[in-house]
Amino acid sequence: MNMRFASTFESLPERVQRLPRAFWRLDTRTRWIIGAAAAAVVLALLWLVLGSGSGGRKASPPVVVVATAVTKDVTVVEHAMGTVVANSTVQVTAQVSGKLLSASFKEGQIVHAGELLFQIDPKPFEAALEQARAQLAKDEAQLFAANNDKNRYDALFAQKAASSQQRDQADAAAKSLAASAASDRAAVDVALLNLGYTKIHSPIEGKTGPILIQPGNLIGANGTSPLVVVTQIQPVKISFSLPQSDLPRIQERERAHTLSVILDLHETSGTRLSAPVDFVSNEVSDQTGTIELRATFDNLDRRLVPGQLVDVNVALKDLKKATVVPREAVNDGPNGRYTFVVTQDGNAVMRPVAVLFDDGTNMAVSGVKPREKVITDGQLRVQPGGKVSVAKLSKGGK
Repeated sequence: MNMRFASTFESLPERVQRLPRAFWRLDTRTRWIIGAAAAAVVLALLWLVLGSGSGGRKASPPVVVVATAVTKDVTVVEHAMGTVVANSTVQVTAQVSGKLLSASFKEGQIVHAGELLFQIDPKPFEAALEQARAQLAKDEAQLFAANNDKNRYDALFAQKAASSQQRDQADAAAKSLAASAASDRAAVDVALLNLGYTKIHSPIEGKTGPILIQPGNLIGANGTSPLVVVTQIQPVKISFSLPQSDLPRIQERERAHTLSVILDLHETSGTRLSAPVDFVSNEVSDQTGTIELRATFDNLDRRLVPGQLVDVNVALKDLKKATVVPREAVNDGPNGRYTFVVTQDGNAVMRPVAVLFDDGTNMAVSGVKPREKVITDGQLRVQPGGKVSVAKLSKGGK
């Protein structure tokens, strides 16, 4: 091979044979420049050859997936995050001072209205009641004697056997003792009331929290720290807020008595709870631009707990015979939302659309006719008005 190359080289003209030797006599920088220029020439020739070979072939249209626009009735549903609110929460405190003897319930127990919760030592209040009763008996006995004296002086005065001054003094003494007896009866009532306060009953039906002051402690009347907190959990309210832009539809539904709430508890059973909205706030929050709504749930199984966050769905409007397309068919552009509609001759036409409702899977839109084919995949390769190749027909709006 080397001998054949040598003989071929020697057959070349002398000027050509001197070229390699002249090239290697050049400095390194010059050799690099010449080599780069030669490489560029070779790449240019290759591009011309390969480009001319492929330029004559026509590019195939992009492959897309389409779906059929369908007509159906759609309910416009607003999604929000709601909070479970107790219908009533009571902080149970003592109304008299004394030693806390016992608690008649377990923490977390369901109690009924009027059920005994705590017992305060009643002995001091029983003694106060007996003292009030004794004072009443004493004053009533004196009142009885004073009334008899008054009657006697009235008779003597009529016979002119007693002076008017004596009669007046007897009358005043009887009236004074009558007032004392009335005061004593009030003192007895207060003592009875305080004795009744030594038994603390639940004011509502609900679930008890932890006992905050344990038996054995001395407690004061109307203290700042409650003994226990009772929370009503049957029924409960769901509080949530919607943007003020929904206010006209909220008011329309409220007038028609069709404004209701559906709770999505993310349970495997798929059970959904529904209740009518029974409260719409009288003002829009100037901080959030939203308005509060509430709905009451019976909560018979106690699955809703005050403070719990729940997903709320509110039906605000019914769209009759709306055109529905998959969500993937609607795109965002600089001039608004649009979709590509495939015509019968296989062209992709860009069509501006207005979204009437979006449920996360399908969209109710205007601007597309029922049974038209819309592109759901492959839009990035589509040229408006250009040809497309339909690879698959997916299902339309579900």
